[in-house]
This record gives sequence, structure tokens and C-alpha cells, in this order.
Amino acid sequence: MNKTDPKQDSADTQDTANWRRPVRADARRNINALLDAAMTVFAASGVDAPMREIADQAGVGVGTIYRHFPVRADLIVAVFRHEVDACAEAAAALSAEHPPRKALRCWVDRYIALVSAKRGLAAALRSGDPGYDGLPAYFEDRLSPALEGLLKTAAAAGEIRSDVNAWELLWAIAGLCGPRRVGDSEVARRMIDLLLDGLRVAPDA
Repeated sequence: MNKTDPKQDSADTQDTANWRRPVRADARRNINALLDAAMTVFAASGVDAPMREIADQAGVGVGTIYRHFPVRADLIVAVFRHEVDACAEAAAALSAEHPPRKALRCWVDRYIALVSAKRGLAAALRSGDPGYDGLPAYFEDRLSPALEGLLKTAAAAGEIRSDVNAWELLWAIAGLCGPRRVGDSEVARRMIDLLLDGLRVAPDA
């Protein structure tokens, strides 16, 4: 992972704090509804979609968006982090609910959904806006430990190999989730199934 500028790290931390600061329960519900609605709208219409469309989807007024996210970039960053956080936090819940290998498979499905949804943010993330510079590192820093825990648990149970690198697996799956033609998404999912099958411990000869 590339070294980051301490000043940028500080700015990223402040940006995160701005939308995670303690708020009333009703305000927190509005923020979460906005983030979920924005992700849905961005995935369907791109990051330049009208704020009115996002507000209508969330069931709030446009003014509520600007009260929490004064500029569009603030909302895009918050949506990205919200989705990444939800995916990372799902690892512990899935681990508690399922046997190790199934928990891993379920989390990968959750991760595939995240990568697919992130395409709606792609234009912004590739724009060169320095406000988005910290997002790739945030993606790795939150998701790598989540996947690493699932891999270690499955390896300890003897269900997968013990030499699987979480970072490499994250990017391998992400690379397979970029369909270029209609129908490629199903091809990508079959390829990911093959990739995960390759993690199994080989039976004794």
C-alpha cells in the first residue's frame, strides 16, 4: 500500500468525523436513509444525478441533504465509506451465524455486491478530485482485515488453504467483477466460484 500524506490522513479523519459526529436519533436515521438512497441513485443514474431524486428516494427534503453534506463530494465520500463500513462489519455477523467456509462465501457475495454498486461512483473516483484521494486506502484498510479474519478462521478449521492473502483476494475478485459486455456478470460470478474452489484444502493423496 502506498504511503499517505499525514495531512491528507488528518483531513480524511476530519471528513469522516463530520458525518459521524453525535447527532439525534432522528437525524441519524435521516443520514442513513440519505446514504442508502444516494447509493441506489448513484448506481442507477451516476454521481451527477439530481439531489431532488436522492431526497425523494430518502423521503426527506433537499435542504436536509445540504445540511449534512454541503457539497456533492461530501455526499459521495460519505456514501463510499458507508458502503465499505457495512461490508466490513458484515464479516463478524456472518462468522457468528455460519460455519467458516459458508461465512466466507456469504461475505464474498456481499463484497461482490459492494464492488458492483461502486460502479455508480466510478466517474467521481476517477475524476482526479483530491477529495477522493484517501478512498482507495480506506477501502483496503477496512476490508482487508475483515476478509483476513474470515480466511484465518476457515483455515484454522481446515476448510481452506492457510496461504491465502486477503489483499490479493480482494483485488482478484474486484478485477473479475468488471463485466465489459452484457451477460458478463454471470461469467464473472462463475469465475469467482472457481477462484474460491481453488482455496479448498486439497484432499490427501
